[in-house]
Order: sequence, then structure tokens, then C-alpha cells
Amino acid sequence: MFKTRFTEVFGIEYPIVQGGMQWVGRAELAAAVANAGGLGLITALTQPTPEDLRKEIARARELTDKPFGVNLTILPAINPPPYDEYRRVIIESGIKIVETAGYAPTDHMPDFKANGVKILHKCTAVRHAVKAQKLGVDGISIDGFECAGHPGEDDVPGLILIPAAAEKITIPMIASGGFADGRGLVAALALGADGINMGTRFMCTVESPIHQKIKEQIVANDERGTDLIFRTLHNTARVAKNAVSQEVVSIERKGGAKFEDVKDLVAGARGRIVYENGDPDHGIWSAGQVQGLIHDIPTCKDLIARIIREADEILDKRFGAIRGRATAQAAE
Repeated sequence: MFKTRFTEVFGIEYPIVQGGMQWVGRAELAAAVANAGGLGLITALTQPTPEDLRKEIARARELTDKPFGVNLTILPAINPPPYDEYRRVIIESGIKIVETAGYAPTDHMPDFKANGVKILHKCTAVRHAVKAQKLGVDGISIDGFECAGHPGEDDVPGLILIPAAAEKITIPMIASGGFADGRGLVAALALGADGINMGTRFMCTVESPIHQKIKEQIVANDERGTDLIFRTLHNTARVAKNAVSQEVVSIERKGGAKFEDVKDLVAGARGRIVYENGDPDHGIWSAGQVQGLIHDIPTCKDLIARIIREADEILDKRFGAIRGRATAQAAE
């Protein structure tokens, strides 16, 4: 049994969170993670309308009686989604855990707090985590440079970012970027985190609602199988390396690239079709460097059980043996 500040505050069995992923965070995955003892997340903006989110939450409730949450990513847009309506649905549906990302959740916090909703905010920098803590969020997800999606512009990997954040964060904090197994969980705890967040690893599970060929592509890829796009636009995104991402990188390398030069290549609709039809070269899709540690497609139950078992073995056998040798040497 792993008890950390995160499991205690957020009311889950194991300190393992399924990241909120566009087109992936659906009821069947969130419920499977919850049933296995982790924290599963439905991605609000995957649902085209707030009412669709209400239905997706209800669908998850038919699949699990364990706690699960909703990811609400707040980003600038010419025509922004109706965030207030999504928030209202989350509250009315009785959800008690929300993962926020993108902009600070300042405008949403009063309603969430008034309705007993705990807020886990994703950050890519220590300074952002400190700001979120001051705002009053209940937990931090600190995302290292290895992670899929948007790792920020500072290029700080988890080995530095996690302990740097732990020195300044007093609320529960989980680590994201590069986690797939028990070794990662133990490492995150040793670095000062209270748990781990996994996105790409949960994409590659039986219950993940993406095409089998994409899961097999993740298994086939190694740690080099990603590209960083939008670097010149100062909105870096780590995505799976494919023909489309390579074209985007090539355009950016020529210099002076504007979003209009790549917008058709990076259209979200194309990425969604990747997950639906299984053609990994049809569009841009997110994946982290952790692909190099993913070698199978288990159920969420088997994956989480394996991570906990591996972590126990590392703590009991490997660390125990190391401490035993040190104690014996000291006694000589």
C-alpha cells in the first residue's frame, strides 16, 4: 500500500494519475484507471459541448463507483469554448476533482472551492507552481521536458524540475513526464513528489479509446520517437515523430515561420483521425519520450498492479540490500 499526501488529500488508493489527454481521456479509460486504484480523468474539451461532457461523466459512473476527475484545459482562443458552462456541468455532476491546465484557474476557483471540488493544476515551471499554490489550488502536477504535449519553454527535465519544485511546494505534488513503471514511481517519490502522472503510458492500454495500430506504434517507438514543434512560435509541443511532424520542423527551421504556414498540418481534426483510423502519419498526435519504456499493451488494472509491485520490490529488495550492505560495512 502506498500512502502519500496526494492519496490522502485526493482520496485515491495509489499515487498514480492518468493524464487528461485530448481525444483520449474518455469514460472507459478514466473508469478503468479508477477501478484499478488510480485517478482517472475525463478530458472536458474532448466533448464537443458541455452537455456531451455531462453524458460522458454519467457514462463513467456506470463503469465505476470509484473517484475520478475531469481535466479542464484553459487556453487562449479567438472563439474560446464556453468554459463557464463546462465548469457548471462538472459541479452539477458531482465531480470532486478537477485537473486544470494552461492558464491559471483563477476565474474558476471560487465556484470549484464553494462546491468542494479539489483542484490539481498542471505546471511546467517552478515559478508557475509557486503562483498556483498561492492562488489556493489543492495540488500541483509538475511537468518535465520529457512529457508529451506542451512542456513549456524552459527545457528543464524532471530530474531537476521535480526536486526544485519540491523545495518550494508545500501542498501535494505529482510528477509528469517520463513515467511508465515502478522505477519511475520510486524515483519521483525520492525526488520529492507525492505520486506520478502518466499520459503516454495510459494511451497504450487495453481500455485506451484509440486505434490498436497507434498503441502498437507506441510500443515500436523508442525514446527518440518524438519531435518538438512550435519551437519558433514559443509554444513548444512534444509530439510523436512522423511525416507530418517532420514537415512542420522543416518549415520552422527555414526561419520566419508563422502559425499560418503550418496550421493545416497541425489541425486537431487530423490528429483525431489518427486515433480513430490508426494511420500514425495522418496528422500530429501527442506522445512523450517515455515511449522508450513502453513494451506492451496491458489492462489498466494489470499496469497499475505491476507498477506498485515493482516499486515495492525496489524499495524492499534493491534499497534494502543496499542499506544492508552499508550497515554491514559500518559494523566492520
